[in-house]
Amino acid sequence: MPDLEQRILDIIHKPQLAALATVTEQHNPWVRYVLTVGGGDLVVRCATFVDSRKVKHIESNPDVHLTCGVNSLQEMQPYLQIQGLARVSTDKEERHGFWNDMLAPIFDGPDDPKYSIIIIEPYRIEYCIPGSYEPEVWTK
Repeated sequence: MPDLEQRILDIIHKPQLAALATVTEQHNPWVRYVLTVGGGDLVVRCATFVDSRKVKHIESNPDVHLTCGVNSLQEMQPYLQIQGLARVSTDKEERHGFWNDMLAPIFDGPDDPKYSIIIIEPYRIEYCIPGSYEPEVWTK
């Protein structure tokens, strides 16, 4: 299992575009792109506006799904399907810790009152290899 965790970390540790699915108040799926970064604890974070639709979805139902790892259609590579519980944080340490220059065009700095962090704690991660129908599975 440690080898699988390392391969998962190799994918999530760098900033990347990912598809985040939440569930609406009407119980419908809603998917959008977000920029994510994962930590050594397998927790994935992304920035969002405090009053965004996804925040309302997460407050209503914290179960989320994230697909990440595909950065090019020219080269097939492993990717992840992540199921987790999300929460939204406006904690100063979280916001400052996640802040990077890519957020500068969107927010007025790490103390912008519109800026918050979505924290996704995975409970199931599927490590998928193109061409294989059986992913390797990590569970909490």
